[in-house]
Amino acid sequence: MARKSARTGGHDDDAPVFVISVAAELAGMHAQTLRQYDRLGLVSPSRTRGGGRRYSTRDVELLREVQRLSQEGVSLAGIQRILDLENHVAALRSRVEELSSELAAAQVALSSGARVFAVGPRGEVVAVRPGQRPPRSPSSQALVVWRPDRGRQA
Repeated sequence: MARKSARTGGHDDDAPVFVISVAAELAGMHAQTLRQYDRLGLVSPSRTRGGGRRYSTRDVELLREVQRLSQEGVSLAGIQRILDLENHVAALRSRVEELSSELAAAQVALSSGARVFAVGPRGEVVAVRPGQRPPRSPSSQALVVWRPDRGRQA
């Protein structure tokens, strides 16, 4: 999962600014290696209208990480799995942050005695205090008769 960050000078790490030859030089690789990594889905650069690859600073950092793992003896399939798991962990961390914020907001609302909304007896929205139930509708005096044979075609 890509994150937006601006470096000093307003540079966006996710802006696709480097052509393949420059990205290869920055990553210390051959351009053909970058093409192979693109085909394998390890690093997916942006594309121009004409189909040319454009790499961001974040892509170059990822290429360096792939190279480091490869030099340590990790297979390309293993590297792909590591990258997938790192992306999954980042997404889970982001979700935990979201849920923590929601929980904190709910706890503040409950502690301040704020109202909670519920569904009333006729489907309307009613405000109630925390821990309170909406009022019940008066019990009906209607009688329903069920006749299983009625409506059947013989």
